[in-house]
Amino acid sequence: MNRRNRTLRQSPALREMVAETQLSASDFIVPLFVTEGKNIHEEISSMPDYHRLSLDNLKKEANELWSLGVKSVLLFVKVPDNLKDDACSEALNKDGLMMRSIKAIKETQPDMCVMTDVALDPFSPYGHDGLVKNFEILNDETLKVLSAMSVLHAEAGADFVAPSDMMDGRIGTIREALEQNGFTKTGILAYSAKYASCFYGPFRDALDSAPGFGDKKTYQMDPRNRTEAIKETLDDVNEGADIVMVKPAGAYLDIIREVKNAVHVPVAAYQVSGEYAMIKAASQRGWLNEKAAIAESLTSIKRAGADLIATYFAKQYLKNR
Repeated sequence: MNRRNRTLRQSPALREMVAETQLSASDFIVPLFVTEGKNIHEEISSMPDYHRLSLDNLKKEANELWSLGVKSVLLFVKVPDNLKDDACSEALNKDGLMMRSIKAIKETQPDMCVMTDVALDPFSPYGHDGLVKNFEILNDETLKVLSAMSVLHAEAGADFVAPSDMMDGRIGTIREALEQNGFTKTGILAYSAKYASCFYGPFRDALDSAPGFGDKKTYQMDPRNRTEAIKETLDDVNEGADIVMVKPAGAYLDIIREVKNAVHVPVAAYQVSGEYAMIKAASQRGWLNEKAAIAESLTSIKRAGADLIATYFAKQYLKNR
């Protein structure tokens, strides 16, 4: 034989030397769920070992993540039912939980890159990402609220706003609002190819934001479509997105690669709550090695082309690698 491919696999040192894909702490964006109250560290039933945090514990979490080398967090807030209304007015409360969460992290870890969810489902009694009228999710009316939300998040200190709503034209509208209000340094992480996936269930438990009627298929993408993902992503880049995202990740590795090949901005992928829950459930039953499954799943996402990975496993991976 002129070549024996096994030569480069024969020892851990060699395998490490020639590995084509490497994971590091700076690859990760850590989603955090914030709730009102004090000293709350409440496990989410469908996401074992993951928690809702009050602001005091959010600060502690930020410190721990920073000590592990994590550079970015993505904030989501759980809004009490009594603050949800048709106009999603709590989303525009200057003293709302999201604004206080941004400030809490910036006070604790000023150099942490704080990203914020921009969508209306946590604030709506209907659990939909846009304003609702006669059971229809309104597009253009929603854009006005999303752009106002983004400006408030920027005022509070957010480094990036992350529109996850999938309304048409929202990136351009948000970019214009940020520019007009002087927030020229605030970035946009666009959920560009967000599919209407069954893997979001545990997340909706975490925020109590499941749709009150119907589903999200009129605005989130059809899982059967690939070319549409490229079209959506290119639209977002043209409208001013700094980073684009594919969501979910594990079942959409082909989309991550297609997007990576099509754009010249960083590509993120979101390993969503259902992906997290499946690995946790299987490992708890002894059906797979949890540490190995976490590492393999994250590596596959990066190998597919993701520059950044939003994952609930970041802290566990970094502690156990």
